[in-house]
Amino acid sequence: MGHHKSKGRRFPLLPLRGILVYPSMVLHLDVGREKSVKALDKAMVDDNLILLCSQSEVNIEEPTQEDIFRIGTVAKVRQMLKLPNGTIRVLVEGLERAEIIEYLDNEEFYEVLAEERPETETSDSEVDALMRTLLTQFEHYINLSKKVTPETLAAVSDIEEPGRLADVITSHLSLKIKEKQEILETIDVRARLEKLLDILNNEREVLELERKINQRVKKQMEKTQKEYYLREQMKAIQKELGDKEGRAGEADELRSQMEDKELPEPVREKVIKEIDRLEKMPASSAEGGVIRNYVDWLLGLPWSEKTEDDLDLDKAEAILNADHYGLDKPKERVLEYLAVQKLVKKLKGPILCLVGPPGVGKTSLARSIARSLGREFVRISLGGVRDEAEIRGHRRTYVGAMPGRIIQGMKTAGSMNPVFLLDEIDKMASDFRGDPSAALLEVLDPEQNNTFSDHFIELPFDLSNVMFVTTANAIHNIPRPLLDRMEVLNIPGYTELEKLEIAERYLLPKQKKDHGLTEEQLIINNEAILKTIREYTRESGVRNLEQQIAALCRKAAKQIVANPEQAIVVGPDEIKDYLGVPRFRYGVAELEDQIGTVTGLAWTEVGGETLVIEVTVVPGSGKLTLTGKLGDVMKESAQAAFSYTRSKAAELGIPTDFHEKNDVHIHIPEGAIPKDGPSAGITIATALISALTNRYVSKDIAMTGEITLRGRVLPIGGLKEKSLAAHRAGYKKILLPKDNERDLKDIPDSVKHDVEFVPVSHMDQVLEHALVQHSEVH
Repeated sequence: MGHHKSKGRRFPLLPLRGILVYPSMVLHLDVGREKSVKALDKAMVDDNLILLCSQSEVNIEEPTQEDIFRIGTVAKVRQMLKLPNGTIRVLVEGLERAEIIEYLDNEEFYEVLAEERPETETSDSEVDALMRTLLTQFEHYINLSKKVTPETLAAVSDIEEPGRLADVITSHLSLKIKEKQEILETIDVRARLEKLLDILNNEREVLELERKINQRVKKQMEKTQKEYYLREQMKAIQKELGDKEGRAGEADELRSQMEDKELPEPVREKVIKEIDRLEKMPASSAEGGVIRNYVDWLLGLPWSEKTEDDLDLDKAEAILNADHYGLDKPKERVLEYLAVQKLVKKLKGPILCLVGPPGVGKTSLARSIARSLGREFVRISLGGVRDEAEIRGHRRTYVGAMPGRIIQGMKTAGSMNPVFLLDEIDKMASDFRGDPSAALLEVLDPEQNNTFSDHFIELPFDLSNVMFVTTANAIHNIPRPLLDRMEVLNIPGYTELEKLEIAERYLLPKQKKDHGLTEEQLIINNEAILKTIREYTRESGVRNLEQQIAALCRKAAKQIVANPEQAIVVGPDEIKDYLGVPRFRYGVAELEDQIGTVTGLAWTEVGGETLVIEVTVVPGSGKLTLTGKLGDVMKESAQAAFSYTRSKAAELGIPTDFHEKNDVHIHIPEGAIPKDGPSAGITIATALISALTNRYVSKDIAMTGEITLRGRVLPIGGLKEKSLAAHRAGYKKILLPKDNERDLKDIPDSVKHDVEFVPVSHMDQVLEHALVQHSEVH
């Protein structure tokens, strides 16, 4: 072809899309574009030669000069075939590289001036080495890529010219047009071989990576398939054994449970959603257990189950009276609730707070309330609860999360309207874990508790039908906001007569039964019980009394085992043999009138107490000493009494400078409660005046009242407990503040019968009653 070496030749140009033809390649092309068909026609008319150049972008219909690579291949058209759809199939054979010099003006088809670029024949040992390396690399490539057939390798191995070898190998690689074009444009043979080696190396690395990834994916696939297969086998085995299949069976079971329950709409939706989530969980997932637990709780709670209230007042009253002696106020309150329920049908459950000393039957009263209403009964103790989560539950995300005690109690009750006892509400503590009493506010507020929210359940739960009963020993330990939400019923303690009744009706029969004794085997007469009450117990309730009766029964049981025939009768004189020496002295603490000693009355958490206040005056420099476990309130009482005495010294016939020449020591042996104080102002003043004037104080008198600096007597609290204490200790006369007269109606008649109550409004009256002339004694 050497005679074409002028300044280029004219060629019709056929732009190729997505394909590239090398010299010495023979292949079929489908030609469809109008310009391309015309270029072919022109070639056929001339010498069958046409220039094939590739487009840089595949999807350009009408390429401009910029879109067509400058270097292409001159090819000879060997065959032409018109296909039915209008395209032409041609067989071309690549001859030689050629470079476009310029485009000629031709509207119909692309025509160019091009110059052929024959390759230089180079043959030296380096090129041979390159060829060999190329073949080896190509072999690797074929092994890795399954796209090239091994026959190709054989065909390629026979090629001797290095340039052609490079072209043929490149034509078999699946490369981007841009990379193939680079090889086409490299005219220098050695450079072409090196470039191709680079490309092959790259391709090989990519292929190896691909293979690795494929193997990994295959392994994963195999593992998953294996697991799936094993799981299916397990399901089949479980089916054979009659177990329901894993999670799906669990979900079905929960769904059928859900159908059996009447759930409010929001709860139902939540349950359905959680069951669906559970079903999708793999059996190995730990969260499945959490969801399962949650759904179980939602299904276990009484969202709409209720017990029918037994609205029979007479029956309820009979039950309450059968279970408890006395306690009129609390019983009345329950019956009122019942009556209102009967009229209104729906009343928010009241929140009663039973306050009283230990052993007066607060807890058992709550039980009887439930029995009389025909409701379920749940009790939780709040003693020592310091964690807010105990009331409100934990968030479900924690390990071992649970609902709070309230929701647990409701699940136990199994109905929406139980009687719910919160025991020891005054014993709650608060620390860094939050304040449980604040969490209780929502539970115990009738306005809020219809949508109580527990951290675990996360759905509002209605507590408004619950009748809450709380118990406490002392009202001042209950946080104020909590107290506001409750109705306080005081249970002050029992009189001797009531204790006697309780012992006869309840404690004795119960203990006899517990100790396996029949009615006849042990008889304890009333005097013996009364003696036990007076000399072996000193309490407001009957817990100690029950322990003493139990001790009697045990000792009797021992005797009866030794001698089965005998019946044991215990009278007041035999009590000592069974219970040992009396622990308390009954009757007046002071057997004769004393100077400077007065009995005061105190209120404590365990009921009323009598306390003896002693005053001694000794020569000195005017020090006032207070001893005994005194709270601030007591110290104030003592100071006030002292100042009052000083202000009245002249009237009382005391030297006005007594406080400068004497030391006064006030001693109160029994402990005082700092909050309430024993209200001992008038007691201390009386003792002080008695000591200073050397006058005796009547031994039969006990007193309670606070004093002002001018001698007025101020009202006190806890009169009933205090009078019971004075009665227990055998005092005949009680001085009380005039303002407390209204409280006398609460005092049992048996006490009023034995004790004279004297209302006083000024210290003068106190002294009139308390101080007796010495001559009267002797």
